[in-house]
Amino acid sequence: MNVLHIDSGILGDHSVSRRLTAAITAQIQADRPDTKVTYRDLASSQIPHLTGAQIMAPADLAGVDAGLAAEVTIGREMLEEFLAADTVVIGAPMYNFSIPSQLKAWIDRLAVSGKTFRYTESGPEGLAKGKKVIVASTRGGHYSAGPASAMDHQEAYLKTVFGFFGITDVEFVRAEGLNLSADSKQFAIAEAEKTIAEGTVLRLAS
Repeated sequence: MNVLHIDSGILGDHSVSRRLTAAITAQIQADRPDTKVTYRDLASSQIPHLTGAQIMAPADLAGVDAGLAAEVTIGREMLEEFLAADTVVIGAPMYNFSIPSQLKAWIDRLAVSGKTFRYTESGPEGLAKGKKVIVASTRGGHYSAGPASAMDHQEAYLKTVFGFFGITDVEFVRAEGLNLSADSKQFAIAEAEKTIAEGTVLRLAS
């Protein structure tokens, strides 16, 4: 099984989402020793935001400006990594009610007509079916229920965009309330790690 492990948290060793994606990936490897993992750290790789020049770049990059060619090549590599993966593990902290801009830049490289989706007479069709996505979702407050759920443009967005790609098997390992108190943070992390250790979500990845 091919696993693509994506981190986007900007807090380094202090990032809870990174801690959880590492635990998820380790658990998958323990359950499936034949697992091959490809890792990409979006916070350290400095992926530039998508531009019109990148979208309009020709398939053959010969003669294209070196800087633009490099950016397009990276984007194509990320798309191929995604397409080759059976399971995608994503660290997605909530920043200002949404996902990190680094993660959005990565997703923008995946949304390629003819690769992950296409338009048909009956509407858009996802072309990346059959994959599983496991998201380590971390939040400073509580947004999974009640009136505050209207401010969730993180998990809702991820489920929508991967659904657009044809991926309906999207699971969330959530740790929220991390900034409310030390006890709240400790409890949230422990509950998330318990979910991972029990394999409730991960069994579906195999």
